[in-house]
Amino acid sequence: MKYLTLIAALVTSAAFAQAALPVSEAEVRKVDKDAGKITLKHGEIKNLDMPPMSMVFQVKDKALLDKVQAGDKISFTADKVNGAYTVMSIEPQK
Repeated sequence: MKYLTLIAALVTSAAFAQAALPVSEAEVRKVDKDAGKITLKHGEIKNLDMPPMSMVFQVKDKALLDKVQAGDKISFTADKVNGAYTVMSIEPQK
């Protein structure tokens, strides 16, 4: 029972940490599904203290890349995972 409580607390903490990431805006420049990477021309990413620029990101889940193509405007969250800048979520803008 003690372990279940610990696991539940960790899962809740991880979900909250991801939900707390600030949303940034970007234009998709390139999608590389095989490599699991996306090139974005993005605005400021506050949690990474990153100014607007164009750069390549890894994605948390390659399935995120099925939502977008080059030229799309998106909202996204990013974080540093194991030393790599990683897109955690993507939402196409309408």
